[in-house]
Amino acid sequence: MKPRISAVINTLNEEKNLPFALRSVQPWVDEIVVVDMYSTDRTVEIAREFGAQVYLHRGPGFNYPPRAFAVNQASSEWILVVDADELIPVALSRDLRRMADSGEADVALLPRINYLLGAVIRYTAWGARQDAQVRFFKKGFVVGSSVAHRDFKPVEGARIKVLSYRGDNAIVHFNYLDSQQFIERLNRYTSIEANQAFERGERRTPVRALLRGVKEFGDRYIRAGGFRDGWRGFYLSLFMSFYRIVTAAKLQELTALGRRELIESRYRQEAEEILKAYGESHSPAAS
Repeated sequence: MKPRISAVINTLNEEKNLPFALRSVQPWVDEIVVVDMYSTDRTVEIAREFGAQVYLHRGPGFNYPPRAFAVNQASSEWILVVDADELIPVALSRDLRRMADSGEADVALLPRINYLLGAVIRYTAWGARQDAQVRFFKKGFVVGSSVAHRDFKPVEGARIKVLSYRGDNAIVHFNYLDSQQFIERLNRYTSIEANQAFERGERRTPVRALLRGVKEFGDRYIRAGGFRDGWRGFYLSLFMSFYRIVTAAKLQELTALGRRELIESRYRQEAEEILKAYGESHSPAAS
């Protein structure tokens, strides 16, 4: 009997993207599991139209998908994790079915093609071979987490296969549409990473932040060949350099000042102190 495969998708207001992801897995997987973070659009309705089993989950509390919970809802031996803005081409689906049938590995690293700023990015650390993802595995052979951009880690002893990229067998990821969307998400993800780093006890200094930003630009634009992606490679490398600096700035704010609520409280106290002068200057004693 052939091993079963479940496709697992986390969602939050993905009515525009989700149909493409579902159409790319429905013909060949045995089960589709959608874990939704209480979308306010038609995401859940669309998932059910495609026969998906839908579960609702609030997530870890900072607008990041509950990866481990989603995987645990699947009933198959093999798990394929797909994001709502991704799809699985036919050639990749055949590779994955053959891998599951052969039992040659426990975990697979899959190549991924990224569309950013309106085009495929072939370098800048987002190329198909540069952005391999742990997305296909036997249940129990990875540890899922909600640490930003560290979704799955193979367990010790797992047999890992790196799937060779042939040009048509990569996850297709329709990533950031334009610079505006990139910067909007940058703000959200840097906050998530800074909060998680703060909880782990990590600290940053301005010098370290600057060095990290410079290194990020060099790694992407020079070492990963970002210059070959033209103007997109330059700006994307610069954006990611800024990403590292902003994360460090938010982490240092947390370390030095605390969370936003504490700062708001201090501002209110300062305002009250300043406004006391009005009461004193208009009192009978001051006349």
